[in-house]
Amino acid sequence: MLSFLFKRRGFQGGVHPEDRKQATSHLPIQTLPLPERLYVPVQQHIGAAAQPRVQAGQKVLKGEMIAAGSGPVSAAVHAPTSGTVVAVEPHPAPHPSGLPVQTIVIEVDGEDRWTDEPEPEHALNLEPEVIAQRVAEAGVVGMGGATFPAAIKLNLGSRHTIDTLVINGSECEPYLTCDDRLMRERTQEVIDGVRIMRHALGARHTLIVVEDNKPEALAALQEHLYEMDHLEAMSVPTRYPMGSEKHMIKAVTGREIPAGKLGADIGVIVHNVGTAYAVHRAVRMRRPLVSRIVTVGGGAVQRPANLEVPLGTRVEELLAYCGGTRETPARLLMGGPMMGQIMPHAQVPVVKGTNGLIALTAAEINIDDPMPCIRCGRCVAACPCGLMPLEMASRIRSEDMDGAAAHGLMDCVACGSCSYVCPSHIPLVQYFQHAKGVLGDRREQQRRQEELKKLAQQRRARQEAEAQAKAEAAARKKAEREAAKKKRAQQAEAKETPAPAKTNDKDKAEA
Repeated sequence: MLSFLFKRRGFQGGVHPEDRKQATSHLPIQTLPLPERLYVPVQQHIGAAAQPRVQAGQKVLKGEMIAAGSGPVSAAVHAPTSGTVVAVEPHPAPHPSGLPVQTIVIEVDGEDRWTDEPEPEHALNLEPEVIAQRVAEAGVVGMGGATFPAAIKLNLGSRHTIDTLVINGSECEPYLTCDDRLMRERTQEVIDGVRIMRHALGARHTLIVVEDNKPEALAALQEHLYEMDHLEAMSVPTRYPMGSEKHMIKAVTGREIPAGKLGADIGVIVHNVGTAYAVHRAVRMRRPLVSRIVTVGGGAVQRPANLEVPLGTRVEELLAYCGGTRETPARLLMGGPMMGQIMPHAQVPVVKGTNGLIALTAAEINIDDPMPCIRCGRCVAACPCGLMPLEMASRIRSEDMDGAAAHGLMDCVACGSCSYVCPSHIPLVQYFQHAKGVLGDRREQQRRQEELKKLAQQRRARQEAEAQAKAEAAARKKAEREAAKKKRAQQAEAKETPAPAKTNDKDKAEA
């Protein structure tokens, strides 16, 4: 066993919100019926948006690539079912702004026909780069909500020495139980995906981490694990934000990720259990990521559920399948209540990072108006990153974004612990996200200015080179003209000079 290597070390800060998982933790995963139309955004991941490969009127099969990844950080998008593309157009995104993003709209034909029926692979015989390539081709991203392209992390084993793979099964957000049900119902597939990822990374040790409020999931995993695999399922105390990569690594290995560094820099990679399942499907079954499990919950939902949902299904379809709402939701979240995003309406689609749809009543949320900060320090004690949220917030209110950055703004993981404990109900996380957005805009403007400066320099250099080339060409032509003029003058002089008289043999004889 690996228990001597991994211990419950914990981390500083964090909070213990009421988990409210009882409504769905006992509910098996159901398959949501196909809707009439799917709205599939080409941007479902961190990085560059995928580029559409289809056009209106084109028929597609389930699993067919409809948008290709672009750039080093991107992910392909595939048809969630068979049907006909009716439009490639902007559609509201699952984001608080509700701004439109490029979306491929598919009219479902109801046949749900796959592109092909590939034979299962002997995945552990494949080279690591082949595994990463197949994961990339399948469009797999981090399924815990981060949506970072999984193939990039699987390739880190070629550039770093990875000794430990940690699989995040904590699911620390309140209400969410999709990972819990996945570990309990599809245990062997999850473990197979874990083994494939371990093989790709070359990690010696692998640990699946489950919070101790999920005993059934832990028992299911342990039942299918073997000591010789160097793979262990371990419980950790229920504490938010245990699911954060930095804090999970600290909690189970004792190692800390330095500011500005990655887990790979200290030999540890973290993946979500949902990602492991998607990797199993991508590598073993050659199936792309076209659906995911979503918890539908919250006090406003008539019949909470755990649903396997085709990507691109609109939120309203999930709510309708669950019997609608008991009352108008005071807040509609995609994700959990701590880090989830508020949806502007129910016409937005489910995407790869959608692990929950939570419709909260007014009684479930804190709607008190913010009061002035009383500098109680609770936010400092709760911050799992060791930051000073009150100081950062003070500088942000004064529009001193650089001062907030100097106090560690960019190290904030936006977990919401500070907002949760604030007695003044100050929306601290919103402050920090706003400030990060401002700083991001500044960096983008600076990047554009530098790019424009670079382009201007290149243009100036090009103009100077062209001017020099013209001057050299003019000099050559002038030299050629001078040479030609000199030659003509020499030829004219030669014609004007009389030729010497010739004496013939007869004259010589007479002489």
